[in-house]
Amino acid sequence: MTAATIDAVRAFNRFYTGRMGLLRTAYLDSPYSLTEARVLFEIGQTQGRTATQIGAALLLDAGYLSRMMKRFEREGLLRRIPFPTDRRLFELHLTEAGNAVLTSLEERANHAVDDMLGAASQAEREALAAAMTTIRRVLSDRSSNAWHARPPVPGDIGWVIERHATLYAAEYHFDHRFELMVADVAAAFLRTNDPARERAWIAEHDGARAGSVFLVQQSPETAKLRLLLVEPWARGLGIGKGLVAECLSFARSAGYRRITLWTNDILVAARGIYQAAGFRLITEEPHNDFGPPMIGEEWERTL
Repeated sequence: MTAATIDAVRAFNRFYTGRMGLLRTAYLDSPYSLTEARVLFEIGQTQGRTATQIGAALLLDAGYLSRMMKRFEREGLLRRIPFPTDRRLFELHLTEAGNAVLTSLEERANHAVDDMLGAASQAEREALAAAMTTIRRVLSDRSSNAWHARPPVPGDIGWVIERHATLYAAEYHFDHRFELMVADVAAAFLRTNDPARERAWIAEHDGARAGSVFLVQQSPETAKLRLLLVEPWARGLGIGKGLVAECLSFARSAGYRRITLWTNDILVAARGIYQAAGFRLITEEPHNDFGPPMIGEEWERTL
């Protein structure tokens, strides 16, 4: 990491902690510190967890957390319920008073953010939210497999086209003809897809788009898998494998007897996913349709 990057991160940290008032003893002029407010939030969001679980999630010292729990109990904010199978362990639950305090803190936090952004335009607010999502993604635990597949919403199909064009140009030197092909596939899906026979999925990880795949009808008995993509930062999380599994499951439920796909020999990672999912190579043919010379491949899987 360069010195400039380190300086930029540290400068942002100083600015953000000061701007948000995170260095004050009292959080949002309440009787609680930022850490105490966060613990109340964690208990309220996941009622029934133990102090050990919350301490591990927030990386808090056990003794410090224990003193905090005792304060919350004295103030009537928290009740502990023994586990039936091990009375040494306690589930943590906020009382009615505890929930009222948490609601008040959340309302103060919302007002503070709204006041801070009062002079910002809607476009600036959206840009800030996108930048913060990027920060969370870059600094998140990449070993987490917490992703999910969802149907596309407005804007997703345009993103699929842009990311295919950008990534394949950067990684494989594909030219504008590839972008045109992807745009044609995406446009045809938007115009004519039958939801009972065709679907698209967007993989999402921590609020960010992480990948895509389409399943379209090739014939009444045959579906075709198209536009599988996984963002570089999300590779290794099982997203490609999971998206292909979504296609297989839907194809079976839609009554297809087989799935085909077309790929290229240079897409080694994708070919590995297809092979692991039970696809077999049917035909090969050299071409340079997208610029570099490569071998186009037809793959098939019987359902």
